[in-house]
Amino acid sequence: MYIFAVFSKMFEGKQNRTPQWQARLIIVCALLSHMVRCQVRYSIPEEMVRGSLIGDLSKHLGLDIRRLKSGRARIVSEEKDCVELNADKGILIVKQRIDREELCGHASPCSFNFEMVLENPMELFSITVEILDINDNSPAFANKEITLNISEVASPGAQFILGSAVDPDVGLNALQSYSLKPSTHFTLKEQTFADGGKYVEMVLKSPLDREEEGEMFLTLTAADGGNPRRTGTVSIKVNVLDANDNAPVFSQAVYKASVLENSPKGTLVATVIATDADVGSNGQLEYYIDQLTQQNAMVFTLNPSSGEIRVSGLLDYEKTKQFQINVIAKDIGGLSKSCKVVIEVIDVNDNPPVIALTSFSNTIPEDSPQGTTVAIVNVKDLDSGQNGNVNYSIDHSLPFKIKSSLVNYYTLLTNSVLDREVVSEYNVTVTAVDKGLPSLRHNKTLRIRISDVNDNVPVFDKSEYTARILENNSPGVSIGLVHAKDEDWGQNARVSYFLEESQVGGNSIASLISINSETGLIYAVRSFDYEQIKDFEFQVKAQDGGSPSLNSNVTIKLIIQDQNDNTPHVLYPVPTSSLVAEMVPRSADVGYLVTKVVAVDMDSGQNAWLSYKLQKATDRPLFEVGLQNGEIEE
Repeated sequence: MYIFAVFSKMFEGKQNRTPQWQARLIIVCALLSHMVRCQVRYSIPEEMVRGSLIGDLSKHLGLDIRRLKSGRARIVSEEKDCVELNADKGILIVKQRIDREELCGHASPCSFNFEMVLENPMELFSITVEILDINDNSPAFANKEITLNISEVASPGAQFILGSAVDPDVGLNALQSYSLKPSTHFTLKEQTFADGGKYVEMVLKSPLDREEEGEMFLTLTAADGGNPRRTGTVSIKVNVLDANDNAPVFSQAVYKASVLENSPKGTLVATVIATDADVGSNGQLEYYIDQLTQQNAMVFTLNPSSGEIRVSGLLDYEKTKQFQINVIAKDIGGLSKSCKVVIEVIDVNDNPPVIALTSFSNTIPEDSPQGTTVAIVNVKDLDSGQNGNVNYSIDHSLPFKIKSSLVNYYTLLTNSVLDREVVSEYNVTVTAVDKGLPSLRHNKTLRIRISDVNDNVPVFDKSEYTARILENNSPGVSIGLVHAKDEDWGQNARVSYFLEESQVGGNSIASLISINSETGLIYAVRSFDYEQIKDFEFQVKAQDGGSPSLNSNVTIKLIIQDQNDNTPHVLYPVPTSSLVAEMVPRSADVGYLVTKVVAVDMDSGQNAWLSYKLQKATDRPLFEVGLQNGEIEE
């Protein structure tokens, strides 16, 4: 989805209060993937005072000021610190006076770019500010005076290069015309360089006579096309000489050459050749670089005799891609001719890509959806062509991917489900490699921590537990221990233990058992009686500290162990008093069954095993009792 908007505003001139510039606002927005990306372009005149309004970003981008504050809006820029963002008002203002000539020189149009970043969620806006020229510079000549030595035999039509005035302004505000006073012997002829620059030649229109007038003083005026018009002047002194009637002639009007930016000092770049039809000293030529372009040619030297141009300094394609030099050939009589030398600097892959972080979330939750933005990186290579064409990559085995957003900006996104319990931290290395030969690269490693989400339930170390306790225990005695582990981290992994409500023999489990919520130790609340309850089951719940919390249960079986705490009880014969009588016939033989004693014991196991014996007998025992069965015989 794309949105376009155009806004225009007239800026008044400072001097005549008539409209001179028209500032334009252009907005282009795109909604791509999970991020909004917009491009905004403003046009403003140079020399605006500090604090001047450039544009209402909140209005033009449709952003609420509260969003600018909550998103911690900030400007990311590698250019001069010319503008600033007032997040409280949502406006872009001038931070310091902007001089178009200082910023861009003769380049037109003149603009600089920067980005505004918002967070939570991440949004990236590209902003371009174009600086419009105002007529704040007058044409100026390199020297206050020009001295020409002209032979008195110079023929009408002879040309003498006066050079050019320099006006840093552009367009109509730049240099437009020249005028010469007085114009008795000379007229002006304007010439235009291939790049559109203007220089002027003085043309002789009537013969000179040294004996009549040996010196002449002229004034050359350069004017721009601004409103009001600005001018600059230079004085010309003409010394009339004798006998040199042929001017030098170059073999080419324009020489073109190229040189590698890593060329060593002394490398031959080009050779200019001029000839003079005169003979002797009048035909001897000397080459020199026009003062107008001398500053541009500081990394080159010109041999005044041979016309060879060689490298004398350090070349840098990223700073200057082309040099234009005016070379003048002058003979001893003062006649001269110029040519232009255009030197193209050839790029060498001497700059590696540079990766810079624009925005980075170094911690993301493990339940982040696929496509969550983790970081925005800026990748730049100062080289050009293939040398500045950059490929970027990350390790494809990692759960992340990187994709292009704006020009030179790339977004790092999650590419699959994250699980902190499997991997809690990633080191993602972004690699940028240019296509130069040999290629250069730059690596940037991002350390990304995965924060925990409560997505694991506590797990007991046993599927069920069995505990044993002797009856008649003391209340508070420890019965056993349960333990559960949670794979989460921090509070999400903190486990507490609770009894699940249940009934045992009509009693609440809490009246029988208690558990330490921190340690999982189980205690008896009361004393148990094996003869009343032999075993029972109850459940313990392990609950983590997450929000919302997760839990799991386990069953514990408690077995009550018997103690010999019950005496045997005689069931037969039923004692009705302290004495029980049994009748034995007189004729009973030995082994006659008199009676059988039957007794029981409420305990169990060996504690319930019974044996019988006679406690009291007559002096001569007449009866005996069975040890195991309790039968009494004669």
